Amino acid sequence: MYKEKVNRVVLVGTGAVGCSFAYSMINQGVAEELVLIDVNEAKAEGEAMDLNHGVPFAPSPIKVWNGSYQDCESADLIVITAGLAQKPGETRLDLVEKNTKIFKDIIKNIMQSGFDGIFLVATNPVDILTYVTWKESGLPKERVIGSGTVLDSARLRFSLGKYFDVDPRNVHAVIIGEHGDTELPVWSHATIGSEQVDTVLEGKNDLKKECLEDIFVNVRDAAYHIIQRKGATYYGIGMSLVRITKAILNNENSILSVSAYLNGEYGQNDVYIGVPAVINRSGIREIIEIKLNEKEQEQFNHSVDVLKETMKPVL
Repeated sequence: MYKEKVNRVVLVGTGAVGCSFAYSMINQGVAEELVLIDVNEAKAEGEAMDLNHGVPFAPSPIKVWNGSYQDCESADLIVITAGLAQKPGETRLDLVEKNTKIFKDIIKNIMQSGFDGIFLVATNPVDILTYVTWKESGLPKERVIGSGTVLDSARLRFSLGKYFDVDPRNVHAVIIGEHGDTELPVWSHATIGSEQVDTVLEGKNDLKKECLEDIFVNVRDAAYHIIQRKGATYYGIGMSLVRITKAILNNENSILSVSAYLNGEYGQNDVYIGVPAVINRSGIREIIEIKLNEKEQEQFNHSVDVLKETMKPVL
């Protein structure tokens, strides 16, 4: 019997981030099938049951179930949110080592199923774990993507929209680099609508250029502020992952600041890091190489150096 091709997305990890992604996927009607996998099978089953009870209110039909790695064989996209969160007193290197070990096992199980689609990684440190996923999977670099600085850029757009009192969807600004403390805003290309941020500031006496640095610092440290208040961040990253998923499944050719593999772009090689890239049904179609000013290029180089130094013990 003829079976119509449907988009199957597999989610590995049903913690707060994974479930925020799954909830957003159903509410936005992005795929026809959503498979949940977790080392805690009962948790995955419970989440699937709960999500399914909302399907009658979804904008389009979707099948949701708790599955196994065998379900990855015919998946179009696998989203990985599994892994350990950083605990008080732990260094980032501790987290890298622990989650690298977990990821190697996950990727091995997925590839044994015969999976030949696209990976989207969200687990932190996302740039390093995306690199690990690429190495362990053997898939082309274009089909292994990290969530990168999509969320950071969204936070920046929201904050600038609030400051300038405009819809954040009309703010065009990007954060690049490591998804972490060494990331940087590309102020030289930030616009409000079609107008440069610097030009907007010049025309408004009540707005000050110094406030931009404060805005960036609050964006960079947003996760710390949220974790301090509620223990974890998950809604923003969940919706960010859905945005990337839509760009992939709908073949949008959208430009998003994902973690992508650099092979000479920005003067860097052999590293996954947050940069603007064109995303479509084949994964990363191309990397957009923004012309950075001297300060921005120095900051970006520093971000790459920090990532590579942190990666050394696990690769």
